[in-house]
Amino acid sequence: MSKPYELLQRESGRPVKAWVRGVPVDPRAVDQLLDVAQLPFIHRWVAAMPDAHVGIGSTVGSVIPTVGAIIPAAVGVDIGCGMMATRTSLEASQLPDDLHRLRSRIEKAVPHGRTAGGRRGDRGAWGKIPSRAAAAWARLEPGFEAIVAAHPNLRRGATVEQLGTLGTGNHFIELCLDEEQRLWIMLHSGSRGVGNRIGRAFIELARREMERKGIDLPDRDLAYLSEGSIHFDEYTAAVGWAQDYAATNRQLMMEAVVEALRSSNELPPFEAAVEAVECHHNYVARERHYGAEIWVTRKGAVRAGEGELGIIPGSMGAHSFIVRGLGNPESFESCSHGAGRVMSRTEARRRFTTADHEEATAGVECRKDPAVIDETPGAYKPIDAVMAAQADLVEVVYELSPIVNVKG
Repeated sequence: MSKPYELLQRESGRPVKAWVRGVPVDPRAVDQLLDVAQLPFIHRWVAAMPDAHVGIGSTVGSVIPTVGAIIPAAVGVDIGCGMMATRTSLEASQLPDDLHRLRSRIEKAVPHGRTAGGRRGDRGAWGKIPSRAAAAWARLEPGFEAIVAAHPNLRRGATVEQLGTLGTGNHFIELCLDEEQRLWIMLHSGSRGVGNRIGRAFIELARREMERKGIDLPDRDLAYLSEGSIHFDEYTAAVGWAQDYAATNRQLMMEAVVEALRSSNELPPFEAAVEAVECHHNYVARERHYGAEIWVTRKGAVRAGEGELGIIPGSMGAHSFIVRGLGNPESFESCSHGAGRVMSRTEARRRFTTADHEEATAGVECRKDPAVIDETPGAYKPIDAVMAAQADLVEVVYELSPIVNVKG
Protein backbone atom coordinates (compact mmCIF):
# COMPACT_ATOMS: atom_id res chain seq x y z
CA MET A 1 0.00 0.00 0.00
CA SER A 2 1.47 3.36 -1.00
CA LYS A 3 2.14 6.01 1.61
CA PRO A 4 0.05 9.22 1.57
CA TYR A 5 3.21 11.35 1.52
CA GLU A 6 6.23 11.83 -0.73
CA LEU A 7 9.59 10.75 0.72
CA LEU A 8 12.37 13.25 -0.02
CA GLN A 9 16.02 12.68 0.90
CA ARG A 10 19.57 13.58 0.02
CA GLU A 11 22.49 11.20 0.35
CA SER A 12 23.15 12.52 3.84
CA GLY A 13 20.81 13.78 6.53
CA ARG A 14 17.35 12.75 7.62
CA PRO A 15 14.44 12.22 5.23
CA VAL A 16 11.49 14.54 4.68
CA LYS A 17 7.95 13.16 4.66
CA ALA A 18 5.90 15.57 2.55
CA TRP A 19 2.08 15.49 2.39
CA VAL A 20 2.04 17.34 -0.92
CA ARG A 21 0.32 15.02 -3.39
CA GLY A 22 -1.93 16.96 -5.74
CA VAL A 23 -0.68 20.40 -4.66
CA PRO A 24 2.06 22.58 -6.18
CA VAL A 25 5.32 22.92 -4.24
CA ASP A 26 8.04 25.42 -5.03
CA PRO A 27 11.37 23.60 -5.63
CA ARG A 28 13.00 26.21 -3.38
CA ALA A 29 10.77 25.05 -0.53
CA VAL A 30 11.91 21.47 -1.15
CA ASP A 31 15.54 22.64 -0.95
CA GLN A 32 14.79 24.37 2.35
CA LEU A 33 13.21 21.22 3.76
CA LEU A 34 16.21 19.13 2.76
CA ASP A 35 18.60 21.72 4.22
CA VAL A 36 16.83 21.48 7.59
CA ALA A 37 16.99 17.69 7.41
CA GLN A 38 20.81 17.92 7.28
CA LEU A 39 21.01 19.29 10.81
CA PRO A 40 22.46 16.78 13.29
CA PHE A 41 19.76 17.16 15.94
CA ILE A 42 16.70 16.34 13.78
CA HIS A 43 14.60 13.61 15.38
CA ARG A 44 13.82 10.89 12.81
CA TRP A 45 12.56 13.11 9.93
CA VAL A 46 11.09 16.47 8.97
CA ALA A 47 7.38 16.62 8.06
CA ALA A 48 6.08 18.94 5.35
CA MET A 49 2.43 19.92 5.15
CA PRO A 50 0.50 20.44 1.87
CA ASP A 51 0.56 24.24 2.31
CA ALA A 52 4.38 24.25 2.33
CA HIS A 53 6.00 27.31 0.74
CA VAL A 54 9.27 29.21 0.97
CA GLY A 55 10.00 30.92 4.28
CA ILE A 56 12.96 32.60 5.95
CA GLY A 57 15.54 29.87 6.50
CA SER A 58 12.99 27.10 6.71
CA THR A 59 9.75 26.27 4.95
CA VAL A 60 6.41 27.64 6.09
CA GLY A 61 4.23 24.56 6.50
CA SER A 62 6.87 22.36 8.11
CA VAL A 63 7.17 20.40 11.34
CA ILE A 64 10.71 20.26 12.70
CA PRO A 65 11.35 17.79 15.54
CA THR A 66 14.64 18.39 17.35
CA VAL A 67 16.65 16.98 20.23
CA GLY A 68 18.70 19.39 22.32
CA ALA A 69 18.30 22.44 20.09
CA ILE A 70 15.79 24.94 18.68
CA ILE A 71 16.10 27.05 15.52
CA PRO A 72 14.65 30.52 16.34
CA ALA A 73 14.11 31.44 12.67
CA ALA A 74 12.07 28.26 12.23
CA VAL A 75 9.74 29.37 15.01
CA GLY A 76 9.71 32.72 13.20
CA VAL A 77 8.99 36.28 14.21
CA ASP A 78 5.20 36.07 14.49
CA ILE A 79 5.52 33.84 17.53
CA GLY A 80 2.26 32.23 18.59
CA CYS A 81 0.42 33.29 15.45
CA GLY A 82 -2.75 31.27 15.23
CA MET A 83 -6.50 31.06 14.88
CA MET A 84 -9.63 31.37 16.97
CA ALA A 85 -13.17 30.55 15.94
CA THR A 86 -16.45 30.60 17.79
CA ARG A 87 -19.92 29.54 16.72
CA THR A 88 -22.79 31.82 17.62
CA SER A 89 -26.49 31.07 17.97
CA LEU A 90 -27.22 33.23 14.90
CA GLU A 91 -28.30 31.82 11.55
CA ALA A 92 -28.01 33.20 8.04
CA SER A 93 -31.71 34.10 7.93
CA GLN A 94 -31.16 36.52 10.85
CA LEU A 95 -28.45 38.53 9.09
CA PRO A 96 -29.13 41.82 7.27
CA ASP A 97 -29.12 41.83 3.48
CA ASP A 98 -26.40 44.50 3.45
CA LEU A 99 -23.36 43.26 5.40
CA HIS A 100 -21.25 46.36 4.87
CA ARG A 101 -22.36 47.98 8.12
CA LEU A 102 -21.34 44.88 10.08
CA ARG A 103 -17.89 44.98 8.49
CA SER A 104 -17.61 48.65 9.39
CA ARG A 105 -18.57 47.93 13.00
CA ILE A 106 -15.86 45.29 13.26
CA GLU A 107 -13.27 47.57 11.65
CA LYS A 108 -14.13 50.29 14.13
CA ALA A 109 -13.96 47.94 17.12
CA VAL A 110 -10.60 46.31 16.32
CA PRO A 111 -7.55 48.37 15.29
CA HIS A 112 -6.10 46.90 12.11
CA GLY A 113 -3.51 47.67 9.47
CA ARG A 114 -0.47 49.88 10.04
CA THR A 115 0.17 53.56 9.38
CA ALA A 116 2.73 56.20 10.39
CA GLY A 117 5.50 53.59 10.24
CA GLY A 118 4.00 51.98 13.31
CA ARG A 119 4.79 55.06 15.39
CA ARG A 120 2.46 57.42 17.26
CA GLY A 121 -0.86 57.70 15.44
CA ASP A 122 -0.65 54.20 13.95
CA ARG A 123 -4.25 53.22 13.22
CA GLY A 124 -3.39 49.58 13.89
CA ALA A 125 -2.63 50.26 17.56
CA TRP A 126 -4.54 51.75 20.47
CA GLY A 127 -4.20 55.47 21.10
CA LYS A 128 -6.07 55.28 24.38
CA ILE A 129 -5.65 51.84 25.94
CA PRO A 130 -9.06 50.27 26.68
CA SER A 131 -9.57 48.88 30.18
CA ARG A 132 -9.84 45.31 28.91
CA ALA A 133 -6.41 45.49 27.23
CA ALA A 134 -4.91 47.20 30.27
CA ALA A 135 -6.20 44.45 32.57
CA ALA A 136 -4.81 41.75 30.28
CA TRP A 137 -1.45 43.51 30.13
CA ALA A 138 -1.31 43.67 33.93
CA ARG A 139 -1.23 39.86 33.87
CA LEU A 140 1.34 39.70 31.07
CA GLU A 141 3.62 42.51 32.21
CA PRO A 142 5.59 40.64 34.93
CA GLY A 143 6.67 38.03 32.39
CA PHE A 144 7.69 40.74 29.96
CA GLU A 145 9.72 42.50 32.64
CA ALA A 146 11.61 39.26 33.29
CA ILE A 147 12.47 39.03 29.58
CA VAL A 148 13.65 42.64 29.20
CA ALA A 149 15.74 42.41 32.36
CA ALA A 150 18.15 40.28 30.29
CA HIS A 151 17.41 41.96 26.93
CA PRO A 152 16.63 45.67 27.52
CA ASN A 153 16.37 46.50 23.80
CA LEU A 154 13.17 44.46 23.59
CA ARG A 155 11.42 47.20 25.54
CA ARG A 156 11.67 49.56 22.56
CA GLY A 157 8.34 49.27 20.77
CA ALA A 158 4.66 48.66 21.27
CA THR A 159 3.37 46.19 23.86
CA VAL A 160 -0.01 46.94 25.42
CA GLU A 161 -0.68 49.39 22.55
CA GLN A 162 -1.10 46.41 20.21
CA LEU A 163 -2.82 44.01 22.60
CA GLY A 164 -6.22 43.26 21.07
CA THR A 165 -5.29 44.44 17.56
CA LEU A 166 -5.22 42.60 14.25
CA GLY A 167 -2.05 43.57 12.38
CA THR A 168 -1.40 43.33 8.65
CA GLY A 169 -0.61 40.80 5.91
CA ASN A 170 -2.62 37.61 6.05
CA HIS A 171 -4.18 38.39 9.42
CA PHE A 172 -7.96 38.71 9.24
CA ILE A 173 -11.33 38.62 10.95
CA GLU A 174 -14.18 36.78 9.22
CA LEU A 175 -17.83 36.07 9.63
CA CYS A 176 -18.59 32.64 8.14
CA LEU A 177 -21.48 30.25 7.69
CA ASP A 178 -21.21 26.51 8.21
CA GLU A 179 -23.11 23.83 6.26
CA GLU A 180 -26.19 24.37 8.45
CA GLN A 181 -26.07 28.15 7.82
CA ARG A 182 -24.97 28.94 11.38
CA LEU A 183 -22.82 32.01 11.93
CA TRP A 184 -19.18 31.67 13.06
CA ILE A 185 -16.68 34.37 13.97
CA MET A 186 -13.12 33.47 13.00
CA LEU A 187 -9.88 35.43 13.35
CA HIS A 188 -6.17 35.06 12.67
CA SER A 189 -3.38 36.99 14.39
CA GLY A 190 -0.33 36.59 16.61
CA SER A 191 2.04 38.31 19.01
CA ARG A 192 2.29 41.55 16.99
CA GLY A 193 5.35 43.78 17.31
CA VAL A 194 6.62 42.47 20.61
CA GLY A 195 6.73 38.89 19.31
CA ASN A 196 8.53 40.14 16.23
CA ARG A 197 11.18 41.84 18.37
CA ILE A 198 11.68 38.73 20.48
CA GLY A 199 12.00 36.52 17.41
CA ARG A 200 14.51 38.79 15.66
CA ALA A 201 16.63 39.27 18.78
CA PHE A 202 17.09 35.55 19.36
CA ILE A 203 17.64 34.81 15.66
CA GLU A 204 20.59 37.21 15.84
CA LEU A 205 21.87 35.66 19.08
CA ALA A 206 21.75 32.22 17.45
CA ARG A 207 23.71 33.50 14.45
CA ARG A 208 26.39 34.91 16.74
CA GLU A 209 26.54 31.60 18.60
CA MET A 210 27.19 29.76 15.34
CA GLU A 211 29.95 32.22 14.43
CA ARG A 212 31.54 31.88 17.86
CA LYS A 213 31.57 28.09 17.60
CA GLY A 214 32.63 28.08 13.96
CA ILE A 215 29.59 26.03 12.90
CA ASP A 216 28.88 26.01 9.17
CA LEU A 217 25.21 25.79 8.15
CA PRO A 218 23.34 25.32 4.84
CA ASP A 219 21.63 28.67 5.57
CA ARG A 220 22.56 31.27 8.20
CA ASP A 221 18.88 31.40 9.19
CA LEU A 222 19.17 27.81 10.43
CA ALA A 223 21.30 29.06 13.32
CA TYR A 224 20.26 27.27 16.50
CA LEU A 225 20.44 27.51 20.27
CA SER A 226 21.63 24.46 22.18
CA GLU A 227 19.68 23.17 25.13
CA GLY A 228 21.37 23.95 28.44
CA SER A 229 22.77 27.28 27.28
CA ILE A 230 21.71 30.56 28.88
CA HIS A 231 20.23 31.88 25.64
CA PHE A 232 18.27 28.66 25.11
CA ASP A 233 16.55 28.97 28.46
CA GLU A 234 15.90 32.67 27.90
CA TYR A 235 14.47 31.92 24.48
CA THR A 236 12.06 29.19 25.56
CA ALA A 237 10.79 31.45 28.35
CA ALA A 238 10.35 34.37 25.92
CA VAL A 239 8.61 32.18 23.33
CA GLY A 240 6.23 30.85 25.96
CA TRP A 241 5.40 34.39 26.99
CA ALA A 242 4.87 35.53 23.37
CA GLN A 243 2.54 32.59 22.75
CA ASP A 244 0.52 33.67 25.80
CA TYR A 245 0.43 37.25 24.47
CA ALA A 246 -0.80 35.97 21.08
CA ALA A 247 -3.58 33.87 22.61
CA THR A 248 -4.62 36.82 24.79
CA ASN A 249 -4.58 39.09 21.74
CA ARG A 250 -7.01 36.81 19.92
CA GLN A 251 -9.30 36.51 22.92
CA LEU A 252 -9.51 40.29 23.29
CA MET A 253 -10.32 40.73 19.60
CA MET A 254 -12.99 38.06 19.74
CA GLU A 255 -14.65 39.80 22.67
CA ALA A 256 -14.52 43.12 20.83
CA VAL A 257 -16.06 41.63 17.68
CA VAL A 258 -18.88 40.00 19.64
CA GLU A 259 -19.64 43.31 21.38
CA ALA A 260 -19.55 45.16 18.05
CA LEU A 261 -22.07 42.79 16.53
CA ARG A 262 -24.35 42.91 19.58
CA SER A 263 -24.40 46.71 19.58
CA SER A 264 -24.90 47.05 15.84
CA ASN A 265 -28.74 47.13 15.86
CA GLU A 266 -28.44 44.87 12.82
CA LEU A 267 -28.86 41.56 14.66
CA PRO A 268 -31.22 39.99 17.19
CA PRO A 269 -29.84 39.02 20.63
CA PHE A 270 -27.49 36.04 20.34
CA GLU A 271 -25.18 33.75 22.25
CA ALA A 272 -21.49 33.54 21.41
CA ALA A 273 -19.06 30.68 22.11
CA VAL A 274 -21.67 27.98 21.49
CA GLU A 275 -18.59 26.12 20.24
CA ALA A 276 -15.06 27.53 20.35
CA VAL A 277 -11.73 26.44 18.88
CA GLU A 278 -8.29 28.02 19.37
CA CYS A 279 -4.87 26.97 18.09
CA HIS A 280 -1.33 28.25 17.52
CA HIS A 281 0.42 27.52 14.25
CA ASN A 282 3.80 29.29 14.66
CA TYR A 283 5.34 27.93 17.84
CA VAL A 284 7.58 25.42 19.59
CA ALA A 285 6.52 22.95 22.28
CA ARG A 286 7.99 20.12 24.33
CA GLU A 287 6.32 16.86 23.28
CA ARG A 288 6.88 13.11 23.30
CA HIS A 289 7.17 11.31 19.96
CA TYR A 290 8.52 7.87 19.15
CA GLY A 291 9.59 7.29 22.73
CA ALA A 292 11.60 10.48 23.13
CA GLU A 293 11.04 13.88 24.74
CA ILE A 294 11.75 16.38 21.96
CA TRP A 295 11.11 19.93 20.83
CA VAL A 296 8.56 20.26 18.04
CA THR A 297 8.63 23.45 16.01
CA ARG A 298 5.50 23.96 13.95
CA LYS A 299 6.30 26.69 11.43
CA GLY A 300 2.91 27.20 9.83
CA ALA A 301 1.43 23.94 11.10
CA VAL A 302 -1.26 23.00 13.62
CA ARG A 303 -1.11 20.29 16.26
CA ALA A 304 -3.53 17.51 15.24
CA GLY A 305 -3.40 14.99 18.06
CA GLU A 306 -6.16 12.40 18.11
CA GLY A 307 -9.45 14.17 18.82
CA GLU A 308 -7.90 17.65 19.02
CA LEU A 309 -9.79 20.41 17.22
CA GLY A 310 -7.99 22.83 14.92
CA ILE A 311 -8.67 25.47 12.28
CA ILE A 312 -7.44 25.45 8.68
CA PRO A 313 -8.42 28.70 6.95
CA GLY A 314 -8.65 29.22 3.22
CA SER A 315 -7.85 32.50 1.50
CA MET A 316 -10.15 35.51 1.07
CA GLY A 317 -13.19 34.13 -0.68
CA ALA A 318 -12.36 30.46 -0.04
CA HIS A 319 -13.73 27.92 2.43
CA SER A 320 -12.15 27.30 5.82
CA PHE A 321 -12.36 24.19 7.96
CA ILE A 322 -12.78 23.23 11.58
CA VAL A 323 -10.97 19.89 11.79
CA ARG A 324 -10.41 17.05 14.24
CA GLY A 325 -6.92 15.58 14.47
CA LEU A 326 -6.34 11.92 13.68
CA GLY A 327 -3.12 11.75 15.70
CA ASN A 328 -0.96 10.53 12.83
CA PRO A 329 2.46 9.86 14.38
CA GLU A 330 4.33 10.24 11.08
CA SER A 331 3.39 13.93 10.86
CA PHE A 332 4.24 14.32 14.55
CA GLU A 333 0.49 14.76 15.05
CA SER A 334 0.32 17.84 12.83
CA CYS A 335 -1.60 19.27 9.87
CA SER A 336 -1.47 22.33 7.63
CA HIS A 337 -2.23 25.81 8.94
CA GLY A 338 -3.99 27.05 5.80
CA ALA A 339 -3.95 26.96 2.04
CA GLY A 340 -0.36 28.18 1.68
CA ARG A 341 0.94 30.73 -0.78
CA VAL A 342 1.58 29.61 -4.34
CA MET A 343 3.36 32.84 -5.26
CA SER A 344 5.03 35.79 -3.58
CA ARG A 345 3.17 38.97 -2.69
CA THR A 346 5.12 40.83 -5.37
CA GLU A 347 4.15 38.27 -8.00
CA ALA A 348 0.50 38.41 -6.94
CA ARG A 349 0.45 42.21 -7.31
CA ARG A 350 2.01 41.85 -10.75
CA ARG A 351 -0.28 39.10 -11.96
CA PHE A 352 -3.73 40.05 -10.62
CA THR A 353 -5.90 43.10 -11.14
CA THR A 354 -8.55 44.66 -8.96
CA ALA A 355 -11.15 43.19 -11.32
CA ASP A 356 -9.66 39.72 -10.80
CA HIS A 357 -9.85 40.21 -7.06
CA GLU A 358 -13.45 41.43 -7.20
CA GLU A 359 -14.43 38.35 -9.17
CA ALA A 360 -12.57 35.99 -6.84
CA THR A 361 -14.23 37.48 -3.75
CA ALA A 362 -17.72 37.87 -5.20
CA GLY A 363 -20.31 37.35 -2.50
CA VAL A 364 -17.92 38.30 0.31
CA GLU A 365 -18.20 41.69 1.99
CA CYS A 366 -14.52 42.68 2.05
CA ARG A 367 -11.98 45.14 0.75
CA LYS A 368 -11.71 45.17 -3.04
CA ASP A 369 -8.96 47.78 -3.38
CA PRO A 370 -5.46 47.36 -4.89
CA ALA A 371 -3.78 47.27 -1.46
CA VAL A 372 -5.13 43.74 -0.79
CA ILE A 373 -4.30 42.22 -4.19
CA ASP A 374 -1.40 40.28 -2.60
CA GLU A 375 -4.00 38.44 -0.49
CA THR A 376 -6.35 37.59 -3.36
CA PRO A 377 -7.43 33.90 -3.51
CA GLY A 378 -5.39 33.21 -6.64
CA ALA A 379 -2.17 33.85 -4.68
CA TYR A 380 -2.91 30.74 -2.61
CA LYS A 381 -3.07 27.03 -3.26
CA PRO A 382 -6.57 25.53 -3.79
CA ILE A 383 -7.78 24.73 -0.28
CA ASP A 384 -9.72 21.65 -1.42
CA ALA A 385 -6.52 20.13 -2.85
CA VAL A 386 -4.69 20.95 0.38
CA MET A 387 -7.38 19.19 2.43
CA ALA A 388 -7.35 16.15 0.15
CA ALA A 389 -3.58 15.81 0.55
CA GLN A 390 -3.89 15.51 4.34
CA ALA A 391 -6.91 13.24 4.63
CA ASP A 392 -4.90 10.92 6.89
CA LEU A 393 -4.01 13.78 9.25
CA VAL A 394 -7.40 15.35 10.01
CA GLU A 395 -11.11 14.91 9.45
CA VAL A 396 -13.42 17.79 8.66
CA VAL A 397 -15.91 18.75 11.36
CA TYR A 398 -17.29 21.93 9.78
CA GLU A 399 -16.78 23.66 6.45
CA LEU A 400 -17.08 27.43 6.74
CA SER A 401 -17.92 29.84 3.91
CA PRO A 402 -16.88 33.51 4.35
CA ILE A 403 -19.46 36.26 4.10
CA VAL A 404 -17.53 39.14 5.73
CA ASN A 405 -13.75 39.59 5.76
CA VAL A 406 -11.72 42.29 7.53
CA LYS A 407 -8.07 42.72 6.52
CA GLY A 408 -5.36 44.92 7.98
